[in-house]
Amino acid sequence: MPSQYQSIVSSAADRYGVDSGLIAAIIQAESSFNPNAKSPVGAQGLMQLMPGTARGLGIRDPYNPEQNVMGGTQYISQMLKKYNDPQLALAAYNWGPGNLDKAIKKYGADWSKIRANAPKETRNYVDKVMKNWRG
Repeated sequence: MPSQYQSIVSSAADRYGVDSGLIAAIIQAESSFNPNAKSPVGAQGLMQLMPGTARGLGIRDPYNPEQNVMGGTQYISQMLKKYNDPQLALAAYNWGPGNLDKAIKKYGADWSKIRANAPKETRNYVDKVMKNWRG
């Protein structure tokens, strides 16, 4: 992790009770630590927050590293509490909780069963973040 983001990630981890390694792994997968990253679908900043999600989290400038990391960490914290499983939380972060909820109704709250039916991008995303996190 680039040194200029260590204190932000550490503060976000402390504030929202999320492992700092997981936050760094998400940032690596989402933007490769580029605070100006913008995806083709409009996700913005280090943690690639969609504009509506960013607004809902009270973020005024999604390209501001501190606001983005605090908001993204708050969001993944909500997903971890809701799904109680890091892989499901990451799938929700990438695919959207609505899509994941539909998959859970259909296949149960088991990532291995949902994984086979999730979009390739989401499968790859969850695998990449878990690999980055666990080393």
